[in-house]
Amino acid sequence: MGLEEKLPSGFLLTTVEKAAGWVRKSSMFPATFGLACCAIEMMTTGAGRYDLARFGMEVFRGSPRQADLMIVAGRVSQKMAPVLRQVYDQMPNPKWVISMGVCASSGGMFNNYAIVQGVDHIVPVDIYLPGCPPRPEMLLDSILKLHEHVKGEKLGVNREQAAREAEEAARKALPTIEMKGLLR
Repeated sequence: MGLEEKLPSGFLLTTVEKAAGWVRKSSMFPATFGLACCAIEMMTTGAGRYDLARFGMEVFRGSPRQADLMIVAGRVSQKMAPVLRQVYDQMPNPKWVISMGVCASSGGMFNNYAIVQGVDHIVPVDIYLPGCPPRPEMLLDSILKLHEHVKGEKLGVNREQAAREAEEAARKALPTIEMKGLLR
């Protein structure tokens, strides 16, 4: 005989972490960072046919201070990298990043000095979305996977330590252009 059987009907028992995870997952506000052709697919995902409103994400925020999810869609140039980092720094914690498309994830076909070879050199990335450009269904799938990740996140000091470690790894990452082996 457990506690659930002694409570009157209509009571719900859960942990604070599970409740916070559910609330965060259900009220994510994306900050758009559309830089190229992937941005069109991202906008399509927010339109009526795919309807991000089902997931509580109907409003793309214009201000980073009101957003907790950054969707980087397209190639990031060296001149745009500091702006991307500034927008990320202005977002309140907790915050998440989706790298949408092969150009944002690895520089794509633009293997030159002007394009950042992966947005993970600028900000820590939670979900990598492949494709050129990825379909709106793929973005929806990555958002749902991020929701599952967010639901299981811990609260407090352990989460802060993990965020700091991810940030350090992003800063120390070796650029793709400098990697040796199968890339050449």
